[in-house]
Amino acid sequence: MKGIIFNFLCLAAVANSAGQMSGQQVYDLRFDHEKYVTQTLAFEGKTFTVRAYENIVYVARPVDTVYQKLNVYIPEEYFTGKSINGYNSQTAPIFFPNQVGGYMPALPASAANSPGRGMPQGGVMTGGQRQSAFLLALSKGYVVASAGARGRTTRNSYDIYTGKAPAGMVDLKAAIRYLKVNDQLMAGDAGRIISNGTSAGGAMSTLLGATGNHPDYEPYLESLGAAEANDNIFAVSAYCPITDLDNADMAYEWQFNGINTYKKRGAMQGNEQAVSILSDAQVIASKQLKDLFPGYINGLSLRDRNGDLLTLDQNGNGTFKEFVKSYVIASAQKALDGGADMSKYSFLTIKNGMVSHIDFNAYTEYMERQKTPPAFDALDLSSPENQLFGNESVDKQHFTQYALENSKENGTMADKQKVKMMNPLYYIGQPESKTAEYWRIRHGTKDKDTGLAVPVILATYLRNNGFNVNMELPWDIPHSGDYDLTELFDWIDNICK
Repeated sequence: MKGIIFNFLCLAAVANSAGQMSGQQVYDLRFDHEKYVTQTLAFEGKTFTVRAYENIVYVARPVDTVYQKLNVYIPEEYFTGKSINGYNSQTAPIFFPNQVGGYMPALPASAANSPGRGMPQGGVMTGGQRQSAFLLALSKGYVVASAGARGRTTRNSYDIYTGKAPAGMVDLKAAIRYLKVNDQLMAGDAGRIISNGTSAGGAMSTLLGATGNHPDYEPYLESLGAAEANDNIFAVSAYCPITDLDNADMAYEWQFNGINTYKKRGAMQGNEQAVSILSDAQVIASKQLKDLFPGYINGLSLRDRNGDLLTLDQNGNGTFKEFVKSYVIASAQKALDGGADMSKYSFLTIKNGMVSHIDFNAYTEYMERQKTPPAFDALDLSSPENQLFGNESVDKQHFTQYALENSKENGTMADKQKVKMMNPLYYIGQPESKTAEYWRIRHGTKDKDTGLAVPVILATYLRNNGFNVNMELPWDIPHSGDYDLTELFDWIDNICK
């Protein structure tokens, strides 16, 4: 306890000194256990009470106090010595959901803004109300801590962009450090933090898990006055993570090359535009990007569960493709075993209750192309990712050599270090990273926001580096998240108890 107090005093002294020189308000990073409101929440016909600690500024020198805030919710029972679901105030896992969507700025989750929709704030809603992860976690005795984060459109009063990569990631790391440094002052076990996110938020969740304590982020954290603590986490839950961005264009065209029609998605999942046709130039780009993908895959030296090397030939066929297909076949089998009518899926071969084969080309036609090539580093700088990789004065930039060389807008290239800092594959298993031990990755078989190869590569790379990975492609699920929360929290309980 004395060491904790000493660290706080040192941190406060440094922060106050820097703040006085700049004239900036400096925030105290010591958790105030008396600054809360009591909230009564309803879930599945039952009510329960929590202490809500909201709008905590989690860095000493914030850039944007609208987003650099943390909400923490603690079940009331923990303040009277009771247990919930086998957890107490010292052992309760900390569920850390983010609301990042489309790499946009995001507010922290709260009882008011966490309705349990299929996509997070700033993303695309996938239709219908879903069970709230926020409420389910609290009902199961978890402490819930959710941080806001800057995003690709964030700028200050001087019109300087302040949320470009890696700002959002830095913010979430800083929030983790706040939880770590205050571990002895608040309920919940900061050694059992489980991140959760969907789409770009899923990518943020993977980055949190991959880059724990890595020095690449230290200058950014120091400039914000982040708490002097570790930022590694225990486990990762990621739904359809939009990640491996600097290679995602190749992965997308490896899957969809030859499908020259597409349906761009509208404001709501399922609200799709009329069928469009790729231009001649886009058809050429698709082939060029597809042809680059085998070199990338072969350079990763991925291996399957038997230790066999996963590769592709120059045509994009090989053991890696068969490996991806095996995930889709396993998904179809699980749906079949669960009683689903699979007869309408003509691309599947089913005999004696077993899914034995998938026609991958027919399957991708069924999925339908959604994005035009390049899917992520757009030649006209129109993608969310182009905006993510801007800088303080330039809104949009390229982040791949292919797009830079073929740019229609004479676009500039993003800083290579910042591109690296947004890709977990550069950090997983590296000596300077404390990578999360446990991973749960879900990507629907009807999800066409990124290629199926992306989550498969992530899961395989993690497994090859010795980490515990639970990876599935749920059958016929489109781009969405938090659709299997019972299974998610069963998984968390299993690794935490």
